[in-house]
Amino acid sequence: MAVKVLLAILLCFFACESLVNAQDPAERRRFRFTTEAQLCKLDRIRVRPPSRRIESEGGITELWDEADEEFQCAGVGAIRNTIRPNSLSLPKFHNAPMLVYIEQGEGFFGMNYPGCAETYESQSAQSSRSTRRMGRRIGAGRTEEDQHQKIRRVRRGDMIVIPAGTVQWCYNDGGEDLIAVAFLDLNNDDNQLDLRVRGSFLAGGVPSEARREIRGSKSDNLVNIFNGLDQEFLSEAFNIPSDLVRRMQEERSSGLIVKCDEEMSFLTPEEEEEELSETSYSRRRGEDNGIEETICTARVQHNMNTQREADLFSREAGRVNILNQLKLPILRFLGMSAEKGHLFPNAQHNLHWSMTDHRMVYVVDGEAEIQISDDYGNQIFNERVSRGNMFVIPQFYPALARAGQEGFEWVTFKTSNQPMKSPVAGYTSFFRALPLQLLEQSFQITTAEAQQLKQTRRQHTLLFPPTSGSSFSRSRRS
Repeated sequence: MAVKVLLAILLCFFACESLVNAQDPAERRRFRFTTEAQLCKLDRIRVRPPSRRIESEGGITELWDEADEEFQCAGVGAIRNTIRPNSLSLPKFHNAPMLVYIEQGEGFFGMNYPGCAETYESQSAQSSRSTRRMGRRIGAGRTEEDQHQKIRRVRRGDMIVIPAGTVQWCYNDGGEDLIAVAFLDLNNDDNQLDLRVRGSFLAGGVPSEARREIRGSKSDNLVNIFNGLDQEFLSEAFNIPSDLVRRMQEERSSGLIVKCDEEMSFLTPEEEEEELSETSYSRRRGEDNGIEETICTARVQHNMNTQREADLFSREAGRVNILNQLKLPILRFLGMSAEKGHLFPNAQHNLHWSMTDHRMVYVVDGEAEIQISDDYGNQIFNERVSRGNMFVIPQFYPALARAGQEGFEWVTFKTSNQPMKSPVAGYTSFFRALPLQLLEQSFQITTAEAQQLKQTRRQHTLLFPPTSGSSFSRSRRS
């Protein structure tokens, strides 16, 4: 009898364990820093400016303070890079997965996955289409071809997904500054460290003297990681002269973003050529273990300014583009998503709360009045926000927005790969799903008033056109 009871207990244990392991990995991402990141006791939410500004030769790096209580609540961090023309943001990697939004400009963006092959190589000399050939001359007319992983052309409106620990770099070949805003999910399970933004640079970095002058002591991690290794060990590891190792470890005054001596060009085949070259490469290999199809060739880029792909559209109010795991499957493994919205002048974004995620909102253009209430019914945010402002909306906190006279454009970064909202008004409102009698008793109103409450805004969803009495208050200060 005792043996049967023991077997039953073991079966129950293994069944429960299998259910936990079968859960979507993204749903188990945010549990590690519960004591720090998810104690959201906020008396007030504030518009946060960058707390650190690092001037480099080729641009500016700005970092928000991840120790602020709102950022700790959401377990997130943020960086904004301004890259000047013909300048390069040096190769680096971070300790958490990132979503990078290209706010302005265009250029080249590189990401390097460990273990993935260099599927891009320069064309032969006989090819008339090799105008962007890369290589260096050796001896009498012989060329050593350059091989590398895919380099992406990015432009305004692009959202780029970067897994934790992935080496990345960006080069501005345009005529204006390239501005890239990065959101880091520090509380993601891929980050096994702490709730700090850690940038590890493979070249350059902030010199020690400059680090002492930078406001905030947390800039000490923006350094060249080769500095902590012995020259002899590195020389043996790379099988290169020690003089070259010293160049790799050198602390240059140019900083994190460098000005290039001359314009750079990269091999970026046309879309139809890319598909052909990758297919032929797989055939040459003669084998396929599935890795290339899931990681090495995963789509990590999506433009959020495309009106025809808008998920919500109103001729009178604006539009919203949503980026989730259905559009970029790689987001399923990172537990992140985003949306890009544009409200017309004086239009409103419906009062709602998020059921699944914390949100970090970055204002791209225009201005708006924002109100946020906490889960105790206290108003903790009632401000006017404008371009460049950033603020956090915690999970389950109701929020409402009304655009200014010039409209309102924003990007929201979310800590869930399947975000869900619960709107208060409109035809998807929870009021429409409640019986009339329940509304009457809950609010002590008449049947006619309950009917009005239930049917209000039934032709709208999340975006409301301006009403005759709506006006934007410019006197309010953020």
